[in-house]
This record gives sequence, C-alpha cells and structure tokens, in this order.
Amino acid sequence: MTLHADAVAVLSSWAAPTPEEEALRLEFLDHLRAHDDAMLRECVPGHLTATTAVLSHDGSQVLLTLHPKAKMWLPMGGHCETSDTSLAEVALREAWEESGITGLRLLPGPLAVDRHLVWCHPPHSWHLDVEYAAVAPPDATNVISDESLDLRWFPVDEIPEPSDEATRRLAARGREALSSSSRALG
Repeated sequence: MTLHADAVAVLSSWAAPTPEEEALRLEFLDHLRAHDDAMLRECVPGHLTATTAVLSHDGSQVLLTLHPKAKMWLPMGGHCETSDTSLAEVALREAWEESGITGLRLLPGPLAVDRHLVWCHPPHSWHLDVEYAAVAPPDATNVISDESLDLRWFPVDEIPEPSDEATRRLAARGREALSSSSRALG
C-alpha cells in the first residue's frame, strides 16, 4: 500500500470525535482525491503531515519542543518522506527524530486532526495534520535535535505558553488513550 492509499484508508475509517474534526477529516479526504502529491511538502496548497505527542510511561507528562519557526511549545511532527509507507510510520519517525528517544510505542490512532497555516510555500500553505501519541519507556532519555530550540517534559495539564489548543487537546487525548489501553490490559 502506498502512503497516499494508507492516508485515505486511515482517514476513511477514523471516527472524528468532534464536528469540527469531522469537517477537517472530510476536507483532508477531498484534498487527497484532488492531489496525487498531497502527502509531500511539494504540494503547494497544502500537504498532510503527522504529529505525535510523546508521553511519559505513566502518561503524566508530555515532551514538547520549542519550535524554531513558530516560537511555540509543540509536539513532535513533520513532513512525510517518499520512503514512508504509512501515517503511523511518519508519526513514529518524527517523534524519534525530534526527541531522540528509542523504544517509543505508538498508541492506536489517529487521535486528532488539525489544519494550520505554515510557510512551506510563500506566502503560505497548509499543514493538514494527522495526530498521534506515543509512549516513552520508563528510562527514556531525550536528546534535543537541531530542529528545536529546546525540549522539555511538562505535566499534561500544565502545558506552558506559548502553545496552542491543538497541543493541549492532543496531550490530553494521548493520556486518555494510554489510560484506556492500560485498563484494557490490566
């Protein structure tokens, strides 16, 4: 299956938790139908990206990067590469590349979708963001990448400014998904 086909399958089967996200889900699917290159940053009107909230092993904290362009505390995430075969793979790769944490475990997802204005193609374009969460092992050591000004753990309920509502929503949904999976296992 190609990355494009995977994105169509994932978004077609995902049950959006809010009316706003349902509208975005449908918009993303329309975009995929209209653009063969919708998964790649070369797609000028906008392109699908993947974001991952990296949670501590117990779900109490989220690892955020101080993004150099946005100047905000955000989860890990970024562009799809031609070698990627699934959105989940992109989400996990981006989380590992930007956190330096090995042994991340991706939770079932996606957990959210978001659309935000970016500057990939001046004057601007859109990131059509499919959002996941991953769990770090108990002994995780993060390493700041050259894609970040800073990298820190924050309590899920105390994400600092500057940040955004999408970051807070994803961290909370990630914690809930981890809690649900822990209850199911135990």
